[in-house]
Amino acid sequence: MADGGEGFGGRIEVVRRTRGYRRWPDEVKARIVAESFRPGARVADVARRHGVLAHQLSDWRRQARQGLLALPEEAVEGLEAAFVPLTVEPTPTAASEQGGPAGAVTIEIGAVVLRVPGDVPAERAAALVRALREAP
Repeated sequence: MADGGEGFGGRIEVVRRTRGYRRWPDEVKARIVAESFRPGARVADVARRHGVLAHQLSDWRRQARQGLLALPEEAVEGLEAAFVPLTVEPTPTAASEQGGPAGAVTIEIGAVVLRVPGDVPAERAAALVRALREAP
């Protein structure tokens, strides 16, 4: 110090802070989640009303759907299980899977004749040809 003093002579106050997040009891989480599942409820509105971030409430809702957070019995009373309509589009099938005539390919290498049905995959037919060429 310029004046030759012995250092800081003021007062220092140490303030302990929490970690920055609250721990919510499961019962409170369940009540808030149940409220957010009510018809017409919006996650953002419910979260704001309870002082929770919307993404935190969404995480709790996901936990409830996965069975990781039990909802109070009164929250699920009156709720009906429902089926959601589902449409399955047929996938296109190859001609060989439809049971039509597959045809055949005849391969002659020297004195060897190989007849390969048309429904054999191309990779398999190529492997057969390589094996025939390499045979003594």
